[in-house]
Amino acid sequence: MATPATAKRKPVFIKVDQLKPGTNGHTLTVKVISSDPVKTVNNKGSRSSMMLGRSARPTIISECLVGDETGTIIFTARNEQVDIMKPGSTLILRNAKIDMFKGSMRLAVDKWGRVEVTEPANFEVKEDNNLSLVEYELVNVVEE
Repeated sequence: MATPATAKRKPVFIKVDQLKPGTNGHTLTVKVISSDPVKTVNNKGSRSSMMLGRSARPTIISECLVGDETGTIIFTARNEQVDIMKPGSTLILRNAKIDMFKGSMRLAVDKWGRVEVTEPANFEVKEDNNLSLVEYELVNVVEE
């Protein structure tokens, strides 16, 4: 007997102000406020690319401020994502995760997620609530 195909779960869209450190699997609709190229990392000498026989492409990283009507957060765009992150465009981020960078939250989409351009959203971005400006401290909880 054939097993039924796995039914796709309908994505649950969340708002920027619901993001928490160390979480993943988020689906959000955001507008791009700004995009700033941070650095290009040359991967020439990386052992993994040499072992796999790949030609080393530089990694392009851009920090983009994205947001919705509840707040903003910095999105770390890599490689082809950088071209999509045009200020003013509306995007759907699928399977996004929260990375911590110097104690603050950054939103990212890795190879398991998708960044897609969508219809312009009809919301005003709340720019005075930047979640990436909140500093978190790692506290080790010792249970007795």
